[in-house]
Amino acid sequence: MAADPDVVTRLREWFAERGVTDERRMFGGIAFLDAGRMVACGNSHGELMVRCDPAQTAELSAADGVAPMEMKGRPVKGWLEVDRAAVVDDAALDAWLSRALAYARTLPPK
Repeated sequence: MAADPDVVTRLREWFAERGVTDERRMFGGIAFLDAGRMVACGNSHGELMVRCDPAQTAELSAADGVAPMEMKGRPVKGWLEVDRAAVVDDAALDAWLSRALAYARTLPPK
């Protein structure tokens, strides 16, 4: 299944406004990278995958519609899955993507 085009369009517009234009096909969706660091991805389930500080995963995943990301049944440190319903409005999308981009920028460029 391909990435949800509506989710990808919203992500593309948000990142473009911030000068982030590097996108790649990953995880059955489209990932957005800043200086080679993956920040977020619109996956094939219409969900948003966002990077976060691994120490904050439990706290952040307590929000409605948010869960720690898993791949093949195993947790992925520093990543969350945010349900489409949790980012219907632009303010919620902005909050999650701003947090993800800020954290990604604390990591060394690749």
